[in-house]
Amino acid sequence: MKRDKFINYAHRGASEYAPENTFLSFYAGIFMGANGIETDVHLSRDGVAVLFHDEKLERMTGESGSISDYTLKELKSFWVKKNNLKDRIITLDEFLYRFKDFDLTFAIELKGDKTAKPTAELITKHGVADKVVITSFKYNELLDMHALLPSIRLGLLHQGEVNDELLEKMKADGINEICPESYFVNKDNCKSWHEKGFNVRAWGVYNTDLMQNLVKCGVDGMTVNFPDKLCEYLSTNGENNESNSNTEK
Repeated sequence: MKRDKFINYAHRGASEYAPENTFLSFYAGIFMGANGIETDVHLSRDGVAVLFHDEKLERMTGESGSISDYTLKELKSFWVKKNNLKDRIITLDEFLYRFKDFDLTFAIELKGDKTAKPTAELITKHGVADKVVITSFKYNELLDMHALLPSIRLGLLHQGEVNDELLEKMKADGINEICPESYFVNKDNCKSWHEKGFNVRAWGVYNTDLMQNLVKCGVDGMTVNFPDKLCEYLSTNGENNESNSNTEK
């Protein structure tokens, strides 16, 4: 199936190889050929939007407590670690400043509560609204974002089966992308979602078998920890990935 643009989102960067949600991981994903980056937003104790997936710090830093327990200055003192590599926690402001001129699509997930407003302010500051899709499992955060930036693309992350009632509610609320868990995607429901006007971007792609099946089902993109493997598969199977030059304009 040929697509105008298939988005290979480096999930928290190239997170299979490098410390997730760090510059090291994001640059690795771009180097591997990703044409999108997925990342997560929490708020520090002093209200700064920082890029970190978990509410708790322990898994990635070895530190105790939550992101919201610490000021940005304190968070900046911690190392994020993976595969004997380490890098610092960064802010959404730093991320957008660094990558806004790259030919990339950004999937920004609102992980924490009350993250819509500071995220919207930074999207406006950096002029990247046309390059961003805002996603969340938190429906109310998407509604808040829609009120702040009515034209921004929104995606609902969803676990389990997707029913028509949910899709009707999403359409009424201006949410135009469905982000199903990879196990629940097949050719029939993907075609149906497209016919209803939704973009389809899958998550939870834990291995290459799932990755290959999603491409065959016709999704518009997916988040993967191993963007290099997806690029290789798309290339060898004749898919139109529209990979970026990975250079700044």
